[in-house]
Amino acid sequence: MSKDTNPIDLVMLVDDNDTDNFISRRIIEITNFAQEVIIKNSGKGALEYLEQNRDDADKLPDIIILDINMPIVDGFVFLYEFEKFSSFVKNKCKVIILSSSDNKRDIDKIVNNENVIKFITKPLTENALDEIKAVV
Repeated sequence: MSKDTNPIDLVMLVDDNDTDNFISRRIIEITNFAQEVIIKNSGKGALEYLEQNRDDADKLPDIIILDINMPIVDGFVFLYEFEKFSSFVKNKCKVIILSSSDNKRDIDKIVNNENVIKFITKPLTENALDEIKAVV
């Protein structure tokens, strides 16, 4: 990753797997991809955070890196609920899917969601961050 690009201000990781969150946070930190990383261990926690900060551009994440397979509020439910947010929130927060799922139907459903700008297979890598930087 080139050092001359400004890091993203805030990334939110949404994944119920602590190991995946640890790896993703470390690669984001090591590559200086973002100034700050927030971790939410559930889709519900992420939605609550967005709701609480919906009017504060400084607290809204620039990028949401979202897992699909989580208990209760999974990535699909998150995206359904995310759709209800104002255009201010949806324009500020770019959603990237980071998943171990190779289910073609899941991937097609995600890729066709207008709020999702990229689908990445776990684990998060420096190359994947470069690809994200290119589309945000």
